[in-house]
Amino acid sequence: MIAIFGLADRLNPIKARMSDVLHGCLVEVLGLPADKRAHRFFPMARDDFYYPGGRSEAYTAIAIDLIAGRTEASKKALITTIFTRFASELGIEPIDVEITIREQPAHCWGFRGMTGDEAALSYKIDV
Repeated sequence: MIAIFGLADRLNPIKARMSDVLHGCLVEVLGLPADKRAHRFFPMARDDFYYPGGRSEAYTAIAIDLIAGRTEASKKALITTIFTRFASELGIEPIDVEITIREQPAHCWGFRGMTGDEAALSYKIDV
């Protein structure tokens, strides 16, 4: 699951395209299936969204929740790919993108009526 936060007037016009770009990164780097998209957008009012100095109004915070198991190299490649694609395809420079990857063991996930360690996933976690 991915949560994306940004100023509403900047995020709303591009969120469909941003979802496509973000999902393309996950498919390419982590091998997620094309139909495995779980993005949640949180367009924020200006008085509810504070961001670090030196950033523009395009500042976007992305929290990526994953089942634990990806290698450090894969997670770093994902972050780098997102920075690159956001700049080239959305015009959002890396200085304006903050990414956190949060991992939990498979037994801490619940979906399709079972826990993640019980699910037969159609993709690999250990990439």
